[in-house]
Amino acid sequence: MVFSSESFLFLFLPVFLLVYYATPERLKSYAILAGSYVFYAWWRVDFLGLLFLTTAFAYVIGQKVAKHRGTSLGRTYLIIGVVGCLGVLGIFKYLNFFVDSFAALVGTDAAGLGIHWRLILPIGISFYVFQALSYLIDVHRGDATADAPFIDFAAFIALFPQLIAGPILRYKDLEDQFRERTHSVEMFSDGFARFIIGLGKKVILADAVAPLADLAFATDNPGMALAWAGAAAYMLQLYFDFSGYSDMAIGLGKMMGFNFLENFRFPYISKSITEFWRRWHISLSNWLRDYLYISLGGNRKGPGRTYVNLMMVMVLGGLWHGANWTFVLWGFWHGGLLATERFVGWDRNAKNHWFALPLTLLFVLIGWVMFRAAYVGEAFEIYGGMIGLNGLIGDPTVWLSVTRESVALTALAIVVVFVEPHISAAIEANGSGMTQIRPDGTTVANPTVQVLNSLAVLLIGTVTILKLAEQSFSPFLYFQF
Repeated sequence: MVFSSESFLFLFLPVFLLVYYATPERLKSYAILAGSYVFYAWWRVDFLGLLFLTTAFAYVIGQKVAKHRGTSLGRTYLIIGVVGCLGVLGIFKYLNFFVDSFAALVGTDAAGLGIHWRLILPIGISFYVFQALSYLIDVHRGDATADAPFIDFAAFIALFPQLIAGPILRYKDLEDQFRERTHSVEMFSDGFARFIIGLGKKVILADAVAPLADLAFATDNPGMALAWAGAAAYMLQLYFDFSGYSDMAIGLGKMMGFNFLENFRFPYISKSITEFWRRWHISLSNWLRDYLYISLGGNRKGPGRTYVNLMMVMVLGGLWHGANWTFVLWGFWHGGLLATERFVGWDRNAKNHWFALPLTLLFVLIGWVMFRAAYVGEAFEIYGGMIGLNGLIGDPTVWLSVTRESVALTALAIVVVFVEPHISAAIEANGSGMTQIRPDGTTVANPTVQVLNSLAVLLIGTVTILKLAEQSFSPFLYFQF
């Protein structure tokens, strides 16, 4: 089940919210867990067992780690927990990859090795395994407690707004909210508006630019124009698809009384790759920094080791996205850029150069081509087209499938990318008139702005529903990770 499907919007979500708000406060975690398991089982009920076993394993080991914190036995339990969680991820996500890579190395395929089965990748496994890992490490560090009821921890791991594609939550950030959180009409309304905006990003913008990206990557030896247009379209598609999902997850969380951390902060206005990773998929960036980069020594062991650590973290981050050499090379690309920026001091001085923004966007776009490609050779076909090896236009008949609506919405997506930060900055600076001060000094909501906001959300919601009615099913891109 996906957020942009009729079954979620008009069946699951209304029923869940009715049950959730009708449930007494002390039992709401049961409602969350039941609803989240139904949500996950909608895809495949058999993999629900893996989610439950991973949850139970992390909870039991977490209690052992807490009980023996600071001792060798506590560290042993932590190792058991980390190895167990990584084992689940390694088997289901990477075993096929390793088998295929070994088979290719010896000049055959999996069938040639006598292997005639393929493991199915459980949806969302990368996210809930990382959440279990962060919980165990935080308990070991003393940043989180292990005294919560199992039902609260299970509800945290399975929390359906973020279960399938993030953001990656940490138990220490939600621990207090599971004990006590606020439910209000204002918070629900803010969450609903955020959900509609995210849904609009996905349906109106991401899905509209997707055909252009798909066309470029499906065309053999594309011309320069199509290669650049397709790469740029995918750059937009991925941002609006994933940031839209994150907006929807944050909005659903608010509707349930939770405050999730932001996952995107206008990444395409970054003036360095270092800044880009402070703005893109923030929950993953912070996770890799706090649990991998720092554990490897961070920048505490000299410049050389720092560059190696940056490279290792980004390669592993690339591999986290999928079992494919394209993701490994994408990780190398970003790791090399981060290390280079640190070496020359570009991460500190980039803001002083007018070309920092377009140069950063170019580097990001080059990386996205490898990220999007089904295999390495396909990426180099796009790169070849981008540098003109296949001519300026290529096969002109290919462009016949590009609709005027797709072109117009692609242009709109570009505008939104660069206008969105300014709107946000204005709101943060002065509220954009969202409140007004009475003669007695009290502050109240500005009714005019409230009406305008409501109309904007209504318009986005209406257009989104109409688009949903006319288009075919389109899953979120990050479901594959």
